[in-house]
Amino acid sequence: MAIKINNIHKVYNNGFKALTNLSLEIERGKFTAILGSSGAGKSTLLRAINGLETITSGSITVSGVTVCKKNLRTVRSDAAMVFQNYNLVNRLSVMANVLTGRLSKRNPLLSLLHLFPKEDYAIADDALSCVGMETSPWSRADKLSGGQQQRVGIARALAQNPSIILADEPVASLDPVSSTEVLTLLKNIARDRNITVVTSLHQVDFAKEYADRIIGMNAGQIVFDGAPTELTENVLERIYQKSPVKEIPDVQMEVSYA
Repeated sequence: MAIKINNIHKVYNNGFKALTNLSLEIERGKFTAILGSSGAGKSTLLRAINGLETITSGSITVSGVTVCKKNLRTVRSDAAMVFQNYNLVNRLSVMANVLTGRLSKRNPLLSLLHLFPKEDYAIADDALSCVGMETSPWSRADKLSGGQQQRVGIARALAQNPSIILADEPVASLDPVSSTEVLTLLKNIARDRNITVVTSLHQVDFAKEYADRIIGMNAGQIVFDGAPTELTENVLERIYQKSPVKEIPDVQMEVSYA
């Protein structure tokens, strides 16, 4: 099992219950989409799997490793993140951004000096080829379109050689054409590389088209778990009905790849 979540709760300091009594298992090599309105807990769940959020109670294992403080480096090396706003270093080249995906594998001092072995460049080249960005390795990140930047973000994730990719609203900032390209890419990665892809989405049609499995969340709980064909209007009403609990947006976090 790629991811196993057992009865987790997440309560913020202000008392807001972001996740409640949530249990879930996700098998390897599948494309899973998480649907839900803003504040439903989608991003909190993804960040908890990667250890970017500390759960209040319960347990999470990633590839058999328990997500906890002492295991964070191992977990984050195996479960790569792709972000809504790309999280690239704009002044650096495409290649340099992709190589940051290798930081967890290397001596921190050498990484700070951007000294990477030939092996890492070969891995980065392969990742860029996979996402169709092999012709622009030395372009500055801030010269790219949104769709291109997101593909670089996916290449950076691939450079980690992960078994899991967690994509937090990866197409929220993209136009429909770029969104289709990015989701097709993630779908192909899951199928061709046997990488587990878990992504949060707002677009129901995209989830139906690309996902092998859809998880619906409302007020921090799972209210649907099934195949895209089972996503009926009644199910959608259950996912998107307004919660009596005051909803707040998921907290955004700065992420370091060191």
